[in-house]
Amino acid sequence: MHIAGTEVVRVERLSPTDVAEILALTHAASDTDGAFPLSEHVTLHLRHGGDLPAVHVVARDADRLVGYAHVDTTDPVEGPSAELCVHPLYRRRGLGRALVREAIAVAAERDPAGRLRLWAHGDHPSASALALSLRFVRARVLWQMRRSLFAPVPAPVLPEGVSVRPYRPGVDDAAWLDLNARAFAGLPDQGRWTADDLAARLAESWFDPAGFLLAVRGTDQGLLGFHWTKVHGAVRHGDLAGTGPDHPHHHDPIGEVYVLGVDPAAQTTGLGTALTLAGLRHLRDRGLQQVMLYVEESNAPAIRLYQRLGFARWSTDVCFRRTG
Repeated sequence: MHIAGTEVVRVERLSPTDVAEILALTHAASDTDGAFPLSEHVTLHLRHGGDLPAVHVVARDADRLVGYAHVDTTDPVEGPSAELCVHPLYRRRGLGRALVREAIAVAAERDPAGRLRLWAHGDHPSASALALSLRFVRARVLWQMRRSLFAPVPAPVLPEGVSVRPYRPGVDDAAWLDLNARAFAGLPDQGRWTADDLAARLAESWFDPAGFLLAVRGTDQGLLGFHWTKVHGAVRHGDLAGTGPDHPHHHDPIGEVYVLGVDPAAQTTGLGTALTLAGLRHLRDRGLQQVMLYVEESNAPAIRLYQRLGFARWSTDVCFRRTG
């Protein structure tokens, strides 16, 4: 497909050079839009490879990569999903529409029902207009919420007989995957994590076991809950400078409530609140000023919890769905 001198083609396998160009493109888009255009799952796959089959749609103006779409066709339950970005200097030329149309064509070939989910990170009006014009409907909404760490963070009050300790890579992996599956049984994106999904994240430069807090029973040390924190804007977990020639971020470091989960049997004990506060204190002790998190707009109990703890909505990500 050609648009005003730009070629849009599918690529089944990316070279290291392709990956570097795609990541540079995403950072250019992020700097302009204030939201990263690809999910963590897709970004990790790009950076680390793995066995996730995907179709990559690239747009090039001569030798310059100016657009990219990632189409994942591996989910037989929810159907294919796509995420895309276009270089800020090449927008309003029809490239976004061309990338989405190619993603629709991939979905029609790979999924009997021709379904496709399209993520728009940041919920920009132009993305919504494009999706709606191609017969997508809004199907799922994620809020990003933020809180200042200068505001008071109360001391956590743990249930009787429960203590908190750091994660032990290689020791707690299997038990944590089991707990994660129970805690997120109704949210497949999180609850279906495999050992490979976990290993990819433990290998990231930002991973810090001291910030991966586990709640354990005193009787048998069984896992009851966890609060996995993350720091954006640090090259490695001990660096909060956020600078350097290889550093992709252009903002001060910010903490994240990365994943918070509680065993269903312990969900009425106040453990979720206690774990949240313990993680916030850990991030504050690292010298961070702000913390963020993502939560489903439909998860009213979680939103109420976070609002009670001082969080407010910052931005919105939307999943659009198309059925044939």
